[in-house]
Amino acid sequence: QVQVVESGGGLVQAGGSLRLSCAVSGSIFIPNAVGWYRQAPGNQRELVAGIATGGNVNYADPVQGRFTISRDKSKKTAYLQMNSLKPEDTAVYYCQATIAALANDYWGQGTQVTVSS
Repeated sequence: QVQVVESGGGLVQAGGSLRLSCAVSGSIFIPNAVGWYRQAPGNQRELVAGIATGGNVNYADPVQGRFTISRDKSKKTAYLQMNSLKPEDTAVYYCQATIAALANDYWGQGTQVTVSS
């Protein structure tokens, strides 16, 4: 019933920017936290950035200073602003929403980000 949908991925040259969106629907409960993960071919999925209800955020070292995670006022949509993109940022980016009231985590299908040199 809960649906998580990412969008905004695409092909961009190194140094460019993209903004990813994560829309959460199908629940009367607001996600307590949202995380952005990424997975490149042959690699493990890794946490990129996370944001909690109170606005506390955290970033992985490789994206610190370049990426910004945020949520809209409803807290049903999260964003990942990606600036100064590098080829090593190329991956499928996934959104994860935690809804504590349902004691579960929900994942989107992923959106492809490709950065060319």
